[in-house]
Amino acid sequence: MDAIVLAGGYATRLWPITRRRPKMLLPIGETTVIDGVLRSLEDDERVETTYLSTNEAFADDFRAHVDEMGYEKVRLSVEDTSGEDEKFGVVGALAQLVEREGIDDDLFVIGGDNLIGFDPSEFLDFFEARDAPSLAAYDVGSREKAKSYGLVELDGEQVVDFQEKPDHPNSTLVSIACYAFPADSIRFEEYLSDDNNPDEPGWFIQWLQAQEPVYAFTFDDVWFDIGTPESYFETVEWKLDGGSLVHPDATVENCDIGDTVHVMAGAEVVDTSLDRAIIFPDATVHDCALTETILGENVSLEGLDMARSLVIER
Repeated sequence: MDAIVLAGGYATRLWPITRRRPKMLLPIGETTVIDGVLRSLEDDERVETTYLSTNEAFADDFRAHVDEMGYEKVRLSVEDTSGEDEKFGVVGALAQLVEREGIDDDLFVIGGDNLIGFDPSEFLDFFEARDAPSLAAYDVGSREKAKSYGLVELDGEQVVDFQEKPDHPNSTLVSIACYAFPADSIRFEEYLSDDNNPDEPGWFIQWLQAQEPVYAFTFDDVWFDIGTPESYFETVEWKLDGGSLVHPDATVENCDIGDTVHVMAGAEVVDTSLDRAIIFPDATVHDCALTETILGENVSLEGLDMARSLVIER
């Protein structure tokens, strides 16, 4: 089995903090968004190669991260794009990667920007037991939220209907970016040859479940779709369990540290109150009050009260 971890997006909803940084490498406590998945796949003996699918703009960032972490199975596969307007769509990119890398084995596909509470190996156990296309499904608990995802209707474990981003969802069970396909079900080219939508993988799943049986692995653990500053804060809050994390190489003096605070290496925070604040490396904060604020690398603030802000260097 091979795996593809999708990391080719430009995270425009998180700009400016992700304008020059892939969101999959955003810190979540002492790790990053993507490392939980990469480590699980590294340790799973069923996975031969993990293809990290990214773009030209962020290839060097991921290459450096993979080298630093010492992953042995991870291989970068780079799309020929360097901007949002050049992207092929997720299904289009998957089809190109499968052809580019010569993939002809069972395939696991997962979004690198999702933080999931279950171990991907549990999902692969489910897939192997059914020997059929499989997806992971989660109850978002809100029909309004469900409008943003692929809606899954089940008969037992089998998907009997799938609607990508419906205007009027009739349930709240949605597909997350976690799929597995037997080799014979990797039909991206066939799907695209009929002029089907190349963008979201949900459109491919909607087409595939009409062609052959597809099964759903439902789970109750946490799932965070990290796409906005609010969802990033929620993810950090969960990871820190509402507490704080100050890197040993950071300087924090005479400060009032509230809930969900992460101060990273090299940052200097003095005479400041922090509550739901994320301070990136080498930022300097003196005599401030920051609430629900992300402060980017090398930013310097003094004598300011800020709330619900994103601040980076220009």
